Amino acid sequence: MTRIKVTFWTLCIGLTVLWIAADPILSRAIPFSQVQLSLINYTGIIAMGVMSVAMMLSVRSAALEPHIGGLDKSYRLHKWLGIAGLLMAVAHWMWINGPGWAVALGWMAQPGRGQAAGKGAQSSGLLRTLQSPARSVGQLCFYATVVLVVLALLRWFPYRYFLKTHRLLAIVFLALVFHSLVLMKTAYWTHAISYVIAVLMVGGSAAAIITLFRRVGATHRAVGEIDAVTTRPDVGILQVSIRLKDRWSGHEAGQFAFVNFEDGEGPHPFTISSTWKDDGHLLFLIKGLGDYTNALPTSLKVGTLVTVEGPYGRFTFDGHHQRQIWVSAGIGITPFVSRMQELATRPDGKAIDLFHATASRDIEPVEQLRKLAEAAHVLLRVWVAAEDGRMTGEDIRRVIPEWKSADIWFCGPAVFGKELRKDFSDQGLPASSFHQELFHLR
Repeated sequence: MTRIKVTFWTLCIGLTVLWIAADPILSRAIPFSQVQLSLINYTGIIAMGVMSVAMMLSVRSAALEPHIGGLDKSYRLHKWLGIAGLLMAVAHWMWINGPGWAVALGWMAQPGRGQAAGKGAQSSGLLRTLQSPARSVGQLCFYATVVLVVLALLRWFPYRYFLKTHRLLAIVFLALVFHSLVLMKTAYWTHAISYVIAVLMVGGSAAAIITLFRRVGATHRAVGEIDAVTTRPDVGILQVSIRLKDRWSGHEAGQFAFVNFEDGEGPHPFTISSTWKDDGHLLFLIKGLGDYTNALPTSLKVGTLVTVEGPYGRFTFDGHHQRQIWVSAGIGITPFVSRMQELATRPDGKAIDLFHATASRDIEPVEQLRKLAEAAHVLLRVWVAAEDGRMTGEDIRRVIPEWKSADIWFCGPAVFGKELRKDFSDQGLPASSFHQELFHLR
């Protein structure tokens, strides 16, 4: 989470500093119309800067993923950059229209002729000709951005429609690049801010084109065939085995992949539950958590062709300490199952304690988990809330006094993970020692 915040604020503050260096707004007294023009440009620069980076993150780049801390972190950063872009777009629109409303209401005097915002950037030739259509395009794109970003943030908006409407933002972004290049203050082109924002918009434009041509993740896709489907109604889990027909680069325990079952829904992320044995087989454990996943047991058939894209994620147990504490709840056990399968054949010598929250100690999956943990030399502690109460950080610390010299790996409900992270942080655990997958993509 710290890396997300650092990246976000470094981008916003960095662009602000470069803008201040290019604009006279703080260096001398200037009339209100020029202040308005400067703030219109500032809000536009920040909006386009964060939207450009958000576009680049949306293409699931294997080169960018390690620097953010995993694709899940990239999507979380993408979300907050999108929200920031929306807020700055609203501020941009308000600075363009607000003073006119204030004049109409009698709250401020009418600016002198030729001094209204938007007239202060002197240009000639082609740029002057393009300014009027650029303003019209910007206004239309503002309304489109508001609608599309708000739809993306609404959890109840169906995922299949979200994928389609979100793709339209690529078109809007390309139109906004035209708007920005034509209307940005010409004086900025002698300063670093213009070149930085131009580079960001080039990167964002390339990502937008990749999105429009549906090439996101194309180099990481493999076609496979479902060769087994097993339902476990007692725990609400669907087990799907896929045999790949294309080359797969392999994966580490704890990573996930996007699986498209070719039903018009679009790809969904699922943790890979099997270790890679170079035999072309992948296993996914899918929990019914919504309309789509609840319907999969009846819709999936052996022999169905699917597309698998990945692997992604950095939940790969590469901690700095020789002791690890694993905490899982429900389907959050999946990455730990994969890791224990790996440790059963290739032990790494680390002392590992697994706390698993479940509804009952006596169901068959728990017994299977016990056997797997024993083979992997992992000390399993099954936690049942009805008997043991709600698991807390204090419960874990009481069992493992050496917790400060351990890496904690958590996979489960986001609220539970947030509580544990804060609990351990308050007790002095470094942020870098708590690892959690942020699996929400919107």
